[in-house]
Amino acid sequence: MRITEHPILEPKPGKEVSFTFDGQPLVGREGEMVSSALFANGIRTFSRHIVGDAPQGIFCANGQCAQCTVLIDGLPMKSCITPLREGMEIKTLVHFPELPPDDEVRPAHKPQELSCDVLVVGAGPSGITAAVELADAGYAVILVDDKDHLGGKLVLQTHKFFGSMADCYAGTRGTDIAAILEQEVRQREKITILTESVVAGVFADGKAGVYQPQRERYLLISFKGVVVATGARERSLVFPGNDLPGVFGAGAFQTLVNRDLVRSSERVIIVGCGNVGLIAAYHALQAGITVVGIIDIAAKVSGYKVHADKIKRMGVPIYLSHTLVSVQGQGRVERATIAQVDGNWNPILETAKSFAVDTVLIAVGLSPVDEFYNAGLEAGFPVLKTGDASEIAEASSAMMGGRIAGRQMARLLGSELEIPKEWFDKAEILKRPPGETFPRTHTWPREEGWQPIIHCYQEIPCNPCTTVCPHNSIQLTGRTGTIMDLPEFTGKCSGCGMCVLICPGLAITLVRASAKAGLAEVVLPYEFDHSFQPGDQVVLRNVEGQDLGTGTVLRTRFSRKHRTHLLTLEVPAEAAVQVAGILVQEPQAIEPLPEADYTYLPDHAIVCRCERVSLGEIKRFIQDNDITDLNQLKQIRAAMGACGGKTCLDLLPRVLAQAGVNQEKLHPATYRPLTVEIPMKALANQGGGKA
Repeated sequence: MRITEHPILEPKPGKEVSFTFDGQPLVGREGEMVSSALFANGIRTFSRHIVGDAPQGIFCANGQCAQCTVLIDGLPMKSCITPLREGMEIKTLVHFPELPPDDEVRPAHKPQELSCDVLVVGAGPSGITAAVELADAGYAVILVDDKDHLGGKLVLQTHKFFGSMADCYAGTRGTDIAAILEQEVRQREKITILTESVVAGVFADGKAGVYQPQRERYLLISFKGVVVATGARERSLVFPGNDLPGVFGAGAFQTLVNRDLVRSSERVIIVGCGNVGLIAAYHALQAGITVVGIIDIAAKVSGYKVHADKIKRMGVPIYLSHTLVSVQGQGRVERATIAQVDGNWNPILETAKSFAVDTVLIAVGLSPVDEFYNAGLEAGFPVLKTGDASEIAEASSAMMGGRIAGRQMARLLGSELEIPKEWFDKAEILKRPPGETFPRTHTWPREEGWQPIIHCYQEIPCNPCTTVCPHNSIQLTGRTGTIMDLPEFTGKCSGCGMCVLICPGLAITLVRASAKAGLAEVVLPYEFDHSFQPGDQVVLRNVEGQDLGTGTVLRTRFSRKHRTHLLTLEVPAEAAVQVAGILVQEPQAIEPLPEADYTYLPDHAIVCRCERVSLGEIKRFIQDNDITDLNQLKQIRAAMGACGGKTCLDLLPRVLAQAGVNQEKLHPATYRPLTVEIPMKALANQGGGKA
């Protein structure tokens, strides 16, 4: 199903093309990823594993794993990075693919060779800012990215960003920041941009191999230094049913919903209440998808409080100190069971609740994609990593980190270009976790007219509201002397609403006394499509999501620049300063099923998705063998699958610790070399030739 209306994004109809899936004629959009076309047609199962004939669906939607592999015109291909074209014959990959017949022999060509001073791998926020700094310092840069658009994960982010307005476009939506950065980088003559191009390897002779799949061409790029800005990959989680189609990463969800405008789900549950999980819940609501809840095994929210508050008052419950017991379904996700955990983080099954869902989003963290950096260190050429490839943080931090990395690389290549000390200070602030939380008492009116009520209680790096007030009436408290300080109202308010519109956390409202006794007017932000008319009743919520009764819509106004509605409501005066938002999701939508599914078979959980190695198999292997080396688990095929161990090697140390293996004496796993699937005809340039 396609998303035809969205409060932030403009649907862009593409040229329709016909294709088949398992012989069934279907229609998709030319150039969209095959996985998105399949999802839009209701298809969730892409392959069947040889072990147990198990159905498999997408997980990362970013080419990092192999869960979405299908047969396309007889060849096994990752559907999430393969564009759809007219007449494709797509089939479910059942077990192993057959070898295709020999192709017609075509002339081979030497690879085209390019050269630069610095190769930047990855055109996300950190890669772009690094490339700009290098170009401005006079260095020739080749910027390579495997996607068709620049911006990395920013192109998936429809929400307004936190951080500093001066340094990283805070208060601007991620999709808009991506466009700004793309414009900046394309203005530099010394930057050559290669999109839809995959760096297959960086070699000790100072060359990189680049594969361009749409042209079936292989290039060689000579460089003096490399900046690795390759981002991060989704982490998985071990629980029964974690391999069912419908269990996938939050990034994959944002790719489908925000990049491709495909309604991937009807009802989701999210695991992880960091910023990624909280934002995914918001994106789901904006796409018209029910979010039955967010769960986290921790006792407190790890993301920004303003994100969590926003989600709660919209009607999404957050279950802290809970774990995902299991996911059930026949061939796909149909139910998810959660339960509270005890002091040892084990599920208390008598507290279990089951929910009807079709999707489970995993948002439990990311792992840096830094293999090229390690290869550079081994080869001995100048190499730096930045952004999530260096340290997982917000995109605001990545932008500043990229600027620093660009100048650091210039210095490695002999430049005396200075790096301002304040850049390092700002970078440290932008990647800080949330600080202290402070209570606030809101009173009004100080005088006649409007007054902003700031529902921001936790120190986070953010300052947009302090920059847009025409009267300079919102200031930071000065407790830390940085943008971590809380904002406070200190002066005059004309009711323009700019602070309400720009706040990334939707945490500012305006209040004033009404002409009617006992009533007040409240202006609040609303980022959903609506049909509210004057006189309509809406359910009021305070900052923590508690019910405050109802209010009456007086008028609405839409800011095209900020793509945000301002709702003016008439509310009881005693509740005015408490009103932080209105209910979006009805309570009955998030009710659990009448009976919980208490089935709990943790040994059935899959640890290695590619080879379908279960937790039980690993535990039995540990019982039968003296484990001193993580590589021993490769005997049972763990970490030996198509993804090269990218997913399960993050999980195995935790699994072994639970089984009682002494981690201090355990030799770490040897990571397999980074590989990219390249057909031999591309290496020989039989398809792309010299052009």
